[in-house]
Amino acid sequence: MPPRDPLARLGSALARRPRRALWTSVVLALFALVLAAGTMDRLTLSRFESPGSESVTTRAVLEKEFGTGTPSVLLMVTAKDGTVDTPAVAAAGRDLEKGLAAQDGVAETASYWSRGYSPVMRGEDGRQALVIARMAGSVTEARTQLGVFSPEFTREGALVEVRVGGGDEVFRQAAEQARADFLRAEMIVFPLVLLLLLAIHRRFSAAALTLGMGLFSVIGTLGLLRIVTMFTEVSTFAANLTLVMGIGLGVDYSLFVINRFREALASGAEVPDAVRESVTRAGRTVAFSGLTVAVSLACLLLFPFPFLRSFAYAGIGTVLTSVFAALVILPAALARLGHRVVPAKVRRGGGWWRRTALRMMKRPLLHGIPALAVLLTLSAPVLGLTFGVPDDRVLPEDTSSRVVQQDIRDNFAAEEMDAIQVLDRSASAGESGRSASAGEIERTAIALSRIDEVRQVDALTGSYADGRRILDEGAWSQRFEGGRGTWYSVIATHEGLEQEAGRMLGDIRASVGAPVEIGGYPAELADFRAELTDRMPLVFGLVLAVTFVILFLMTGSVLLPAKAMVLNALSMAVMFGTLVWVFQDGRLAGLLGFTATGSIEPSIPILMFCVAFGLSMDYEVFLLSRIKEEYDRTGDTTGAVAAGLERSGPLITAAAVILAASFATYASSGIVFLKMLAIGMVVVILVDATLIRAVLVPVFMRLAGRWNWWAPRWMRGAHERFGISEAGPPGEAVREVAAAGARSQ
Repeated sequence: MPPRDPLARLGSALARRPRRALWTSVVLALFALVLAAGTMDRLTLSRFESPGSESVTTRAVLEKEFGTGTPSVLLMVTAKDGTVDTPAVAAAGRDLEKGLAAQDGVAETASYWSRGYSPVMRGEDGRQALVIARMAGSVTEARTQLGVFSPEFTREGALVEVRVGGGDEVFRQAAEQARADFLRAEMIVFPLVLLLLLAIHRRFSAAALTLGMGLFSVIGTLGLLRIVTMFTEVSTFAANLTLVMGIGLGVDYSLFVINRFREALASGAEVPDAVRESVTRAGRTVAFSGLTVAVSLACLLLFPFPFLRSFAYAGIGTVLTSVFAALVILPAALARLGHRVVPAKVRRGGGWWRRTALRMMKRPLLHGIPALAVLLTLSAPVLGLTFGVPDDRVLPEDTSSRVVQQDIRDNFAAEEMDAIQVLDRSASAGESGRSASAGEIERTAIALSRIDEVRQVDALTGSYADGRRILDEGAWSQRFEGGRGTWYSVIATHEGLEQEAGRMLGDIRASVGAPVEIGGYPAELADFRAELTDRMPLVFGLVLAVTFVILFLMTGSVLLPAKAMVLNALSMAVMFGTLVWVFQDGRLAGLLGFTATGSIEPSIPILMFCVAFGLSMDYEVFLLSRIKEEYDRTGDTTGAVAAGLERSGPLITAAAVILAASFATYASSGIVFLKMLAIGMVVVILVDATLIRAVLVPVFMRLAGRWNWWAPRWMRGAHERFGISEAGPPGEAVREVAAAGARSQ
């Protein structure tokens, strides 16, 4: 009779028909490659906005009813001689606005000259002025069109110099940089990982096979993302995560399967039996590990933001393809290669790990307290974590759009592009702006202009600053008329937007005195952050709860999953402390080549938490599975911990080095977000694989003793019914599946 265990049956099938499995895998890989070839062109760009929020609804109302909205592109016009009020320069500026308005995808334009010489659109030195535009269509369509005409409007003539900036130009160039970083990382990571694998395996066949599993995961995930793009948006940055996680997980899982295969061969098993052994035993660990990583990343789907959801799609895809490669393609290849994956001279490893574990457990407090102190010290900067908003400083200093935005910060008192839009649809505003009381509109505009850090307020009746009218109404002010009610454009100073945006939105509501709807880029960012922070406890809690259940099903213990939660939380704190110290405070800004802004954009730490937590649990599962296996055989906790670290420690270290090296390729990226991902992940991976696994895990388990395996009676019953264990000493499973295979023949 065939073995009952599904993984044992899978291993038996692969051992009997490896060629069929390999040819099927080749067909799948080719199909995935065809799909993956078109994936990068299908990936989209996203804005920092919360779908369905008040700010997004307000933007839609302004576009539909008033024919206006939030500009996202600007031309910085710099006069070569004279000022922007010089007739020849003014004529050149108006011509530029007409040319910009004629471009495909441009829905609306305005300029310093067509806005009645608005002071906020003129540089303080008089030599610079702005032409602004609102793009039509989706963000991807807008930035695609912008990529077509941006080079055309970057020019230098006899009268003026023109450069392109604005939010869409900043993030269009960021996406281009991310694509370039993806291609550069590909060229670095594959040779680098191959060299590391050669040092680990000491056989080219084993190294190439392991790297091939990572490559299959990357290609397969990109192919899956192509399918996902048929139904929803997937961010361009998902490809960057796919590369490093596909290589990392594909290599991680393959290392453990090959190690099991070599152990089985060393115990005297024949190649088919060794294949069954590797799938039966390592397969459970790989499946549990994949489940924990997938759960952590799947929780990003709880956020209503395409940007974060894209990483969930990429993460789940890498898990599925990596598990498939490790449990189907790799065993079939091992069945064909056999002893050729075993080095000529077998080097016994893990002795250092065993000695270290025994030393830690002999004097647990002596070693545990200093290690804990080091981790708490590294975590301390997280207490100063400050969330902020992204801007052009995510790009390198010499990027054209960043240069433009820096000129605006240096030479303009406020930024028209970031105007706060206040939509008043109350009964007193009437059915249209014109029918509303001009006196009431003016009183509201004056009140708004008196708010601290508000530089100018534009309304149907004119422009206002410091409680008085500075420009009379004209053709430029007709954009405030057309829909039900009217609206106001509140233009704040740079300091107000960077430090007091939340307070300003509250002051605006209080100043109007009637229910209003607020939009504009500052409001969209505020709504985005509010939605993000509101859902963070749910996401973090769900990750912890589901991971606890998975580890309980594997170990049958309540204390071990709780210990894993605490230690993983500690490693997360180290990661966030590093982000604060390096990126928020700018301690390594010169070395890494970025500009510190004094805050961190919140979506990136959330992404990093889900990725890092899943990968940390990946190592936890590998280690606990070995410890649990040995404990089930001997009943000796101390010996089980030492044996578990001896067998899994070298592999965890090797996997950690490879994964850290993969993420490190983005440390030289031109995008601050990717630098943060690289540095943060390298730190958490190395800390987790050293101080956490080598010191605190054995220390904790020594102090807990037999309580490590405790669970309430009702939970023990649940584990006996639903849990999965790997009982039996190494080699026993080989004999069992070999005997089952003989009986089936």
